[in-house]
Amino acid sequence: MRIGELSKRTSLSRDTIRFYERKGLIRSSPNDSQTNSYKEYGDDAVLSLAVIREAQAAGFTISQLVEFQTQLAAAHQGSFDGEDFLQQKISEVELNIKRSKRFLKTLKQTKQALADAPKP
Repeated sequence: MRIGELSKRTSLSRDTIRFYERKGLIRSSPNDSQTNSYKEYGDDAVLSLAVIREAQAAGFTISQLVEFQTQLAAAHQGSFDGEDFLQQKISEVELNIKRSKRFLKTLKQTKQALADAPKP
C-alpha cells in the first residue's frame, strides 16, 4: 500500500510515517512500476505503527524504540540477551504504571477537594 492508504488506516500523518521510516522503525520498498518512485508499505506496517503508538503511550521514547528494535535484531545474531533486555523494559513499564496510578489518585483527590470546597 502507498503512504496515503497507510496514513488513512493508521490515522497518522504522512510526515509521521516518514519520520518513523527514517528512524528505521518501519520499512518500505520501491514500487514495482518503472514509471514512478512511490514507496510501498506492507500490511505489517499497520501493526508496527500500532505497536509504536502503544509503546509511546506507555512512556517509551523514539530512541528507546529504535534501541529496542536494534537489540531484537541483534538477538537473532546471538549477541544479545533478549530475556534480560525485555525484563528490564517490563520493569520500566510496570514502574510507569505505578507512577501513573499514584498521580491519578492525586488528581482524583484534588478534584474531590475542589468539589467539596465551599462555593462563594
